[in-house]
Amino acid sequence: MLTFTVVIVWSGIEPKDQFTWFLEVVPAIIGAVILASTYRSFRLTSLLYFFILAHCIVLMIGGHYTYAEVPFFDGLFGAERNNYDKVGHFFQGFVPALIARELFIRKNVVNGARWRVLFIISVSLAFSAFYELIEWWVALATGEDAEAFLGTQGYIWDTQSDMGLALVGAICSVILLAKPHDKQLNAIGH
Repeated sequence: MLTFTVVIVWSGIEPKDQFTWFLEVVPAIIGAVILASTYRSFRLTSLLYFFILAHCIVLMIGGHYTYAEVPFFDGLFGAERNNYDKVGHFFQGFVPALIARELFIRKNVVNGARWRVLFIISVSLAFSAFYELIEWWVALATGEDAEAFLGTQGYIWDTQSDMGLALVGAICSVILLAKPHDKQLNAIGH
């Protein structure tokens, strides 16, 4: 909680755009409230808490600078745009996949490992698509004020590539973290 608090305070000190900062960090704040209120009744694995914190930090950095202006991501690997938002969208698939996996296993929602993987990836993609809809609604409601929040930087395929990176993140999460996650789940007697 200390790391979360330090980073969100830093993030809120003179952000590039106050409205964008609010839009970017509000999911982290909502997540922190949910995790704090369920900590005693439904404690998650330390692996999941770690990656949720990492995702929150990605959101808070993006909120502070705006996703289009995070230092060190301009022209990275020869790109014509700042690709920090791609890191964010990768995490937007990676972390929800881990959350879904933990909930599905602990609550015995889906029988069979293969079906579970399908549903985990589907939930992650649904989450990503819903976030893209939120970006669209904010753009419709606020007009030009949403440009920094959208972060398209003139890239017409931004929405599709964002969801594609969330898909890649979800698949990576399922493949790379299944064994360590299972080990922690078994330790808490899921």
